[in-house]
Amino acid sequence: MTRCTRLLTFFLPALALAPLTVPAQTPLFWPDKNGPNLDGTVPAADAERIPQTWNLESGENILWRTPLEGEGHSTPVIGGDLIWFTAASPDGKKQWVYGLERETGAVRHHVLLFENAEPEPLGNPINNYAAPSCVLDETGVYAHFGTYGTAKLNPETAEVIWQRRDINVNHFRGPGSSPLLWENLIILTFDGINHQFITALSKDTGDTVWLTERSTDYGDLDKDGHPTRDGDMRKAYHTPRVFEIAGQPQLISVGSRSAFGYDPRTGRELWNLPHGGFNAAIRPLMGDGILYLNTGSERSHLLAVRVDDAMQGELTATHLLWDYDKRNASEADMILHHGRIIQITRGGIVSCLDAKTGEKIWDGRLEGQFLPSPIRAGDHLYVSNDRGQTFIIADQGDQMEILHTNTLDAPISAGPAVADGALFIRSKEAIYCLKTGAQLKR
Repeated sequence: MTRCTRLLTFFLPALALAPLTVPAQTPLFWPDKNGPNLDGTVPAADAERIPQTWNLESGENILWRTPLEGEGHSTPVIGGDLIWFTAASPDGKKQWVYGLERETGAVRHHVLLFENAEPEPLGNPINNYAAPSCVLDETGVYAHFGTYGTAKLNPETAEVIWQRRDINVNHFRGPGSSPLLWENLIILTFDGINHQFITALSKDTGDTVWLTERSTDYGDLDKDGHPTRDGDMRKAYHTPRVFEIAGQPQLISVGSRSAFGYDPRTGRELWNLPHGGFNAAIRPLMGDGILYLNTGSERSHLLAVRVDDAMQGELTATHLLWDYDKRNASEADMILHHGRIIQITRGGIVSCLDAKTGEKIWDGRLEGQFLPSPIRAGDHLYVSNDRGQTFIIADQGDQMEILHTNTLDAPISAGPAVADGALFIRSKEAIYCLKTGAQLKR
């Protein structure tokens, strides 16, 4: 089935710049852009403690604010005493990794990781050169900038343990897919206009373990055999997940025009699900034997796929349970809770669907542009926009209920993170620590 899957016996060399001598600090509070469970859920102990209101003018419930250099959509990840995220200069020629002290906001590390002489133009006003988020484990910080490079850093010193700059595509609109840590692998997604594949590296050495080309028939060739629109309909920004399906791990990844299930240990393609979308960016969810897949931007579809031990080949006719085609999210990840899916479009349309049937329970409208993924804390959702606002929405009932609206002083395009009862929000200009009972010192 898979046109080109390569399990590499002799690994490609990675550039090892410093030996690993110090383990990462723990606990891993928020090791992934979508939290410890990779689904936007805040642990129950923290959900009860994080504030629902804050006030920048009075400083209420704000512990600290740290100004930032550069820009980025990357969501903070948190391990032990440090907060990690990436940033880049607006022209993409410089790309940094930040490490901040969680309790004070002091900058402990500000590493210029990559310099690029001629970055490809973004070609749009939405993206930037630091959109993918870092991931953490006990041994390191993994920073990813798409085609510009991937590196593992020592969490104590921020020294580079290994780096790769030889895995390349033309993103056309900038990088967006974040890495996934699974067992001893870091899994990277590259859906560019010229090359589309998914690859796994050894998290210890950076060596390539496997690389699998997309088997998609994009159906976009012109009369001369060239992709139309320079291959723009082939790109995607998806971050995958691994689920246990029929007793075996499956790597679920959505690309342009097709979604896939892979064996995460070898990269072997197990099944595919053709769809009509492109620019896929929404992370998959699974619950009660159903897999939920968003197909991309511009009239995207939300597909519900039955999971079982017969998932092989093309799944369209055999496993598709329902297809919701109205006002689906394009950047912000979905939330699955209490048998309901809640999603928000870039333009602020919030909808709540019955996860079993796909029927709409309610919808509503928020002002602003919404790129960050929401988080769920108990029965409350935290949703942020480009006006610096964060809405606290009740995750229950038969209509949208806004409980609180909080405003910071700059647009927000990164998702929030939570650690030890504190909420961390990164805006275009600064990162904030929000904690119940705190008072910002001027």
